[in-house]
Amino acid sequence: MPSGTLSEAVLIHFSGLDAPGLTAGVTGILAEHNLSILDIGQAVVHETLALGMLVEIPAGTDFVSVKSALQSRARALGLETHFKKIPRTAVKRWLSGLGSDHDHDRAGMHLAHFIVTVLGRSITLQQLARISATVAAHGMNIHRIDRLSGQLAHGSGAENACLELAVSGDASGEAGMRAELLAIAQDQSIDIAFQREGIFRRNRRLFAFDMDSTLIQGEVIDELAKMAGVGEDVARITEAAMRGELDFDESFTRRVALLKGLPEERVKSLLQTIPLAEGAERLIGTLKLLGYKTAILSGGFNFFARSLQQRLGIDYFHSNELEIVDGAVTGRVIPPIINGGRKAALLAEIAAREGISLEQVVAVGDGANDIPMLDLAGMGIAYRAKPLVRQSADQSISCLGLDGLLYLIGVRDRDIDRHEPQEK
Repeated sequence: MPSGTLSEAVLIHFSGLDAPGLTAGVTGILAEHNLSILDIGQAVVHETLALGMLVEIPAGTDFVSVKSALQSRARALGLETHFKKIPRTAVKRWLSGLGSDHDHDRAGMHLAHFIVTVLGRSITLQQLARISATVAAHGMNIHRIDRLSGQLAHGSGAENACLELAVSGDASGEAGMRAELLAIAQDQSIDIAFQREGIFRRNRRLFAFDMDSTLIQGEVIDELAKMAGVGEDVARITEAAMRGELDFDESFTRRVALLKGLPEERVKSLLQTIPLAEGAERLIGTLKLLGYKTAILSGGFNFFARSLQQRLGIDYFHSNELEIVDGAVTGRVIPPIINGGRKAALLAEIAAREGISLEQVVAVGDGANDIPMLDLAGMGIAYRAKPLVRQSADQSISCLGLDGLLYLIGVRDRDIDRHEPQEK
């Protein structure tokens, strides 16, 4: 523990080839001389260790002998050492900031903390250079970079790449940096998520998903319309709704009416023809492993949502009941219709039932009727979404599959790989 009156502080940096016992070796020397540790950080990049420690030197301690002993032990361990005295005023300012909600920079300004997550099929140095330059241009500092994916560069295939950057700086630069990072993402065909660091980012407890074009690769109502020979008619109604000429309830009612007479067996055949979204099984499986609750909140149909619930082990689902009588679609939906407002209300109900704060909720969707629940959730994610939804959501993911969402809550590939079945 630091003494009541700070005497002197020294920043010690060690570097060299990583091996077991290095940290124990150097901390042992410091412990023998009764020094107090104020701060510590360690990282290993490509088998090379970087270890930094800020230590307090009590009054009356012969630091020359401490330094000599430490250098001798470090050489024996194959480590290089560097020492730097830190002014008392700088250490006191840093210590005073540890008990507050924000750290302080050298000028005493409050610092806000953010997480920048870079996602793509690969991540290049050119992309990282642009991102880091943008961070610097807005007066922010990168103090940690972690690789969450297995690799960063891929020759081919559909593997993921992800870097997580912890940055801090004046919060007044947040909006401008967010806008520039979005522009880089669009220009470079990657995804960049920008989040405030905080307790809720690391403690999400509920994921709620839209179904059509989110958990599955397609729109069930469009496929049913093709079966019924009214695909173009349904498409025209959908386009009118997107232009704002019809609200969701009216457009949905009109589209369903065109399905009248479609045989039930043909409806159910879609269960075998519309595939899951890329990465859906990996995402849901990992969330279940971690104890998250999951929900489907869909403007689609119950018969498909119920099937997904059973297949993936989803905890809740709410969607529309397509009325089928005497083996055929009647052209009606049993009310109430699950529209955007209803999705948000259901999300709030599930969170309340589970005792989960809305700050701990993640909502994922792609359409305009998903915006109310994306706005309500602590994190709203537009997944391969329409432009209006991407602009409204907290985060937007378009380059990776659904399992890429795991990076946004800090999950690493290697954490998942330990629990996935191994191929024989």
